[in-house]
Amino acid sequence: MLGYVTLGTNNLERAVAFYDELFASIGAGRFLETEQFVAWAKSPEQPGMAITKPFDGQPASVGNGVMVAIQLASTDEVDAFYQKALELGASCEGPAGPRGDMDGFYAGYFRDLDGNKLNGFYLNMTPAD
Repeated sequence: MLGYVTLGTNNLERAVAFYDELFASIGAGRFLETEQFVAWAKSPEQPGMAITKPFDGQPASVGNGVMVAIQLASTDEVDAFYQKALELGASCEGPAGPRGDMDGFYAGYFRDLDGNKLNGFYLNMTPAD
């Protein structure tokens, strides 16, 4: 159902450098690019994420309650993705680990260089008998 998510930036060059390295760490690369925005995905047939300078010309701002969640294949991938984001200058919004009463949900939360909130997560839900 989801095609792609777009986040705003006030410094496209800096944001693109951050996401090029971060998404390369999980096997995703650029699939669309203009002077206004860049989008990444593991393949053009899979959901992606884009960074854009706002089309209305106003400064980009962070939405309160808005978050992009990147699904990964294991807790080790979550740990590595979260650490890579921090190495690239992201700020911690909650270290990678199990989350609350949601058995099987493991996530690490961070804010990118523009303050957008993201997480890497792994979901291992075993069906109830």
